[in-house]
Amino acid sequence: MKRLVLVIALIALLPDAVIHAQQPPPSPTVQEEFVPVSALPQAEQLPAAPLLIAAYAFVWVALMVYVWSLWRRLSRLERDLADLQRRVPKL
Repeated sequence: MKRLVLVIALIALLPDAVIHAQQPPPSPTVQEEFVPVSALPQAEQLPAAPLLIAAYAFVWVALMVYVWSLWRRLSRLERDLADLQRRVPKL
């Protein structure tokens, strides 16, 4: 934990010039105006549908795993409570 704090502190304290010195300078052919997607070459177009479907699938799978995990933990807790109620005499 101390090492992690030390690494984070060192990264935060690095001068801005050192971090940005590793980045290449902007190329002179940088696009500075809006170009519609239909005007871009086919190699530069990125279809959104597969990415959107993958993102929704990931969210649904993660949600199902979370609900399944809650269901398992809740049933384990109910078993433990039933076991505890059997062991403890009623007042």
